[in-house]
Parts: sequence; C-alpha cells; structure tokens
Amino acid sequence: MEFCWALPVDRPQEKCGVLGIYSPTDEVARLAFYGIYALQHRGQESAGIATAHGKKLHIKSGMGLVAQVFAEEDLSYLPGRLAIGHTRYSTTGSSSIENAQPLYVEGPNGPLALAHNGNLVNAEVLRLSLEDLGNEFSGSTDTEVVARMLASAPGADWRERITNVMRLITGAYCLVGLTPDTVFAMRDPYGIRPLCLGGLDGGFIIASETCALDHLGAEFIREVQPGEAIILDKNGFTSFQAAEPRRNALCVFEYIYFSRPDSKLRGRLLYPTRMAMGRELAREHPVEAGLVIGVPDSAIAAAIGYSHESGIPQSEGLVKNRYVGRTFIQPDQRMRDMGVYLKFNPMREVIEGQRLIVVDDSIVRGTTTPKVVEMLRRAGASEIHLRICSPPIHNPCHFGIDMATQWELIANDKSVEEVRQHVGADSLGYLSIDGLMRAIGQEESEFCTACFTGNYPMPVQLQMDKLVFERPARVGAGPEPVGAAWSWERDHR
Repeated sequence: MEFCWALPVDRPQEKCGVLGIYSPTDEVARLAFYGIYALQHRGQESAGIATAHGKKLHIKSGMGLVAQVFAEEDLSYLPGRLAIGHTRYSTTGSSSIENAQPLYVEGPNGPLALAHNGNLVNAEVLRLSLEDLGNEFSGSTDTEVVARMLASAPGADWRERITNVMRLITGAYCLVGLTPDTVFAMRDPYGIRPLCLGGLDGGFIIASETCALDHLGAEFIREVQPGEAIILDKNGFTSFQAAEPRRNALCVFEYIYFSRPDSKLRGRLLYPTRMAMGRELAREHPVEAGLVIGVPDSAIAAAIGYSHESGIPQSEGLVKNRYVGRTFIQPDQRMRDMGVYLKFNPMREVIEGQRLIVVDDSIVRGTTTPKVVEMLRRAGASEIHLRICSPPIHNPCHFGIDMATQWELIANDKSVEEVRQHVGADSLGYLSIDGLMRAIGQEESEFCTACFTGNYPMPVQLQMDKLVFERPARVGAGPEPVGAAWSWERDHR
C-alpha cells in the first residue's frame, strides 16, 4: 500500500491551489504544469491537470508532489488549449487517490472536470439530497458534490448553471471547472479564498495567487471579486456577478502564512507586509536579547522586521530541510518522534550562548513548538523569547483550513502564561489583532478573523440549508431528460 507521510506541523494548513488556463497555443498542459508547480506550497498531498481537446477531457492526477505526479511524457497525453490544475491538502475528504483533483463527472450537461480550494459548510445536506436523487459518489470531498450539481444543473448555458449552483452552495470556495469548450471559475460571495486573473500571449489564466502568473510570464489583470464568475474560451474572457457579494472576508492567514511572500494580495506584496508584522511585534513585545531568528520559511520576513525595529541583529539560526516534508517511505516510531529534528537543524555556532528572540507565524496545537524550543536550548541558547505573528487561535476554521478541533487548540483553554510554560520559552508574545491590522494596513472588517475572535462571517452549522429538488409532473408521453426539469429551492432554517 502506498503511504504518504507528512511531518507534524504546529500551524494551520491550507487546502489547495487552483489554476485555469485558456491558451491559443497547444502548450496548455505545460503551462498548467508550471502553474501548479508555483502553487505547490498550497497543497502537497496530490496534484492533477485536466485539458479539453475536441469533445473530450483528458485528466492526469496522482498522489504526491507535482514533480512526482507528472513526467515529460504525461504532458503529451494532455492535448488542447483549455486546462485546469490543482494541488491538494485535504480537509473535507481523506487523502486518497479517489479525492485527487481535478474530479471528473458526467451528466446531462456533458463531461465536466472540477477543482476546488475551500470548504462548503452545507456539503453534507447537499450530498444527501443528491444521493436521494440517485447520484452515486466515488469519493468523499465536497468538490464532488459541487461537480455533480454543475453536471446536472438547470440552465440554457454555463452562465445560468453556475448562477443556479452558487445560489445553493454555502462556504468558502474558489472553483475552476473545465468543459470541452470552456474554462470557468467561481469565487464565493465573501471572497474568503484568493483568486486572480492574468493575461498571457492572447490567452488568460486564473490562479489562486499572483506568483503563478509571474512564473508563467503572465500579466496580472485583477483579482476575481467575491461572488463573481469568469468564463474563458476562444472568445476571451467574460465575467458576471453570479451571487450577490457579501462583506469582504478574505482569510487573514493568507497574509500571515498561506500565500507565498512574492505574491500580491489587494495590490500589496506580502513580503513587506510580513516584515511589518515583525516590526509591530517588536513594538508590542520588546525584550532584551542578543539575536533574532525566524522559524523558516514563513517567519523569516517577520524576523527581519523585528530586527529592524528593535535594533537587535538578525541571523539564520535554524536551517530547514526542504525535501523532508513529504515522503512515501513509511517511518518507524523513532522517526516519527524525530520529525521536527528531521525538518530543522540548529546552527550551534550561531545560537550558543545567545539570548534568542524566535519569531514564528502561529501556534495551533502546541505540539511542535516545544520541540523547536528544546532543540534551540540543546544548541546552547541561554534564553528563548518566542514572538508569534498572529493572535492566539481560539476557534477552529470551517472554511478550508486544517486548524484542528476547538479542544485541540492550545490557546482555547490556556492563558498566554500557560502556553509559555507548555512550550518552555522564557517569554511569549502574540501579535494583537490591532497590531496585525496595522501591519496589513486594512480594517479588520475586511477579513475573516474568526479563528481569533469567533466572529464567523456566515453561520457554520452543517444543517443551515436544506436543498429540495422537485420534479414536476411529466407532461405527454415522451421521456423526461434526467435532471432537465429540476427546480432548486432553499429552505432556511
């Protein structure tokens, strides 16, 4: 049995990266490969590309990293000028080949491939309703729920079908879909997950982050708006407001950790924003020390910012092994216990005798951080002052982030002092929400900060919506096309 092992981490994990391309050339598979390669940081469990050629869709997906799934010869079997791509980190649905994306389904609207970043909060009730109508599911993801809805949604064209589906699904989602002649994208009305649009050599690209556009040499056009849908085809791109936009609720962890530092969000490069977080940390939680280090890679920019503001020198103190994060070799228990030591190596000559300020992006369960602190003490650090770029995480995420259940969150039932004792640091300081917003330069109301505050932008109970499908009485003797006469209603409870 193939086994995929990820080293333990003590930070939120993103779900996926998505990509959609129309290219006037026949190199769309290669473009998609390099596009999802640039989005590898958003998911390392599986990867896939689907292309459209004539009336057929061609799909290649597999478990592992992009470079493990695809070889050069695979791209020649993915012809066409339309493509979608995906990298996956599982939250809804297990990590298995059945849930690797893009997913392929067939229905009255023809063949369809779909890839998803996010999480639907009403997926279970939608799935039950579809099963009552005779739909059989091959996997366990909420992506398949949306795919089967789209494959049989009422509407004369994809614009109408997308609009009908977006009326029914609730949660965080950026979806890219592929039909034989169209690529389409959908962003939820709250804009919780990021999505952008770019142009390249007469074609167009939709991607989770701008870094994917940069790697392909594409020109950034704009971000896809909350509730907006976009269609790409040989005629270019068209956009329409498929769902009424709600308040902006972009996940604030895109700024703290998820997105690459060379990506832009809302017109601002993330690297200097993360440096600003470090400067705010230095103002809020100053301490006398001799050296600032960041936990690689996501906290390096913040460590530099802390150093600049405090005047305390900054240096690399932990070296990250970037090739140990995921392996298909099953570890024994000793290797599991050594997980953090396999991932990081402290430089004793830099650390020994130093009073360290250690900057990290977050503490979730409090399982990995104590091992990092212990590792630094073994390397000779005389004091360890931990500084965290996010506020304490008190609440789980229901919108596509693997952030543990509430009882697993260490800050849920422990004070800052109790967390400090648990991780073994000499002092601990979290960035405040006000400090975080000063660093980002925007208002808290423009983000989802529910993991800190408990104020979710939408209700999160699973039974919030009931989907009712009604078939009208058949008229005449002719056969009724399956799914053609559905009426879709929402029963608000």
